[in-house]
Amino acid sequence: MGRLSGHKVHYVDADILVIGGGFGGCGAVYESRYWGRDMKIVLVEKANIERSGAVAHGLSAINCYIGLRTNENSPEDFVRYARGDLMGLVREDLVFDIARHVDATVHKFEEWGLPIMKDEQTGRYLREGRWQIMIHGESYKPIIAEVARKSASLVYNRVMVTHLLMDKRRPDRVAGAVGFSVRDGAFYVFRAKAVIVGAGGASHIYRPRSAGEGMGRTWYAPWSSASAYGLLIPTGAKMIQMENKIVLARFKDGYGPVGAWFLLLKCYATNALGEKYEARRFAEIKALVGRYADLKPMPTCLRNHAMLEEMKAGHGPIYMHTEAVLDTPEKEKIGWEDFLDMTIGQAVVWAAQNIDPRERPSELITSEPYVMGSHATCSGAWASGPEDCAPADYRWGYNRMTTVSGLFGAGDTIGGSAHKFSSGSFTEGRLAGKSAVQYVQDLKEDLPEIDESEVQGLAAKVFRPLDTYRVGRNEIVAGTVAPTYISPLQGLLRLEKLMDEYVGGYTSYYVTNEHLLNRAVELLALLREDLESIGAEDLHQLQRAWELHHRVLTAEAVTRHTLFRQETRWPGYYYRADHPRLNDSAWHVFTASEYNARTGDWHMSKLPVHHIIS
Repeated sequence: MGRLSGHKVHYVDADILVIGGGFGGCGAVYESRYWGRDMKIVLVEKANIERSGAVAHGLSAINCYIGLRTNENSPEDFVRYARGDLMGLVREDLVFDIARHVDATVHKFEEWGLPIMKDEQTGRYLREGRWQIMIHGESYKPIIAEVARKSASLVYNRVMVTHLLMDKRRPDRVAGAVGFSVRDGAFYVFRAKAVIVGAGGASHIYRPRSAGEGMGRTWYAPWSSASAYGLLIPTGAKMIQMENKIVLARFKDGYGPVGAWFLLLKCYATNALGEKYEARRFAEIKALVGRYADLKPMPTCLRNHAMLEEMKAGHGPIYMHTEAVLDTPEKEKIGWEDFLDMTIGQAVVWAAQNIDPRERPSELITSEPYVMGSHATCSGAWASGPEDCAPADYRWGYNRMTTVSGLFGAGDTIGGSAHKFSSGSFTEGRLAGKSAVQYVQDLKEDLPEIDESEVQGLAAKVFRPLDTYRVGRNEIVAGTVAPTYISPLQGLLRLEKLMDEYVGGYTSYYVTNEHLLNRAVELLALLREDLESIGAEDLHQLQRAWELHHRVLTAEAVTRHTLFRQETRWPGYYYRADHPRLNDSAWHVFTASEYNARTGDWHMSKLPVHHIIS
């Protein structure tokens, strides 16, 4: 232990460093321990792994389960489904790799104590839909966290990782990470032979529909601050599909999920006139996207599009007719537990607005956009695929290794492998963990080395917002306005407004164009300049400051990818008004970016989409 920049410093050595204690990170720790019995495996989490990540508050369903042992589906079936929902653009090798292993993961969850609902007639897991099974999941995350905690050599809770470290001798190889304790302000330097990033995707880069004190009420976890991307982008790692943001149809104001209602309870939605509008809008949807409109089920973004067109036509509100299906105590129990397991706020909305779902319908609305690689979209890092099924140009090293040597990812971090959800993210963590162990074993004596001068520079940079606030706080005017610094909240509100108005947020009905996007690039550059003068009054605000850094860098990637893809590939998620239709002849490709942190330049390119499943 020593001191850097006036703060205690802890050096921690690891064979494998896992950043992020969500499902991807927990899976990585678990599998790393299985294959690396004697290795030092360190897990770092900015919160506490007991209740961290996207599943912190619980879930009511596991959304990725194939049913191999009961012959319900095949991995190939799942690839076809994910490919269709993403309008043809997924890494089929990565999706297939998860699909063939995910059932084994779910069976382990049940062994570890997760209550999974059973169909009384068949004895099988109770299906919500073709790929989803129902669970009693309020304590889902603590069950998984216990396994990760027992597997790790060390777990550092309440440590925010701000930057990755690169090898002093080979700048294309990772060597560790730095961060700080949000409790005592100590600076941590993690030296590692391999790093697995399982951090979260991005909420709150767009303005949420919730306002005022409810601003933190979002669909995707509000603490998911884009670190999955904000950590990787400065390393030069190749990123893909960052324009593939997701917009969800949800119960209004509480962001309650709709899956169990549509799929299990067979509920239906109408416009305010009582019309089932999706079929009526089929012809116009087909004109936009061609053959993809014929897919069954209809891709998620296209269902959103139909809802949005109804609202723009003045046919709103859109209603979910809960009163039409809650005709038995069993169905009512499922309906309420769906919210109480994971979105209690929706039950509160019902109570506050005197809504009895047995008697009257509830409003649906589309959410603000989110950026993530683990749900029904696939933003994230370009990763090497499995050796037995990845095409040659999809494989350059170890499975789930990014274009930076020794840097692996799972969950939101990895692009192209949509529809992972919780079980798939844990499974991808397992795949990354196994590969990372092999990588470390193959290193032999060729070990990475950190640059101490870089560490010292980062220590000063990480804590600079505290110094900026101490100097500038006596000049505060008008309550919170200061002439020499901005606060993390002021920066966040500015980012959300910018992205909402220029890069296709909900207030513009998700519409943008080249002129708006170019203006967004200019405004983001100004915001990044001002982040050099961000002030933090305490360690909590220091965490918020570095979360904002990750969000802003991710927002720029989103903007540049959206500008680069000159088509509207996913109507209902976002629209390029100047390129309003899907264009398979020119854009049946992945968009890719590489960022040069030294120069600030972005290199954009296209990557091929290979279809390995017929």
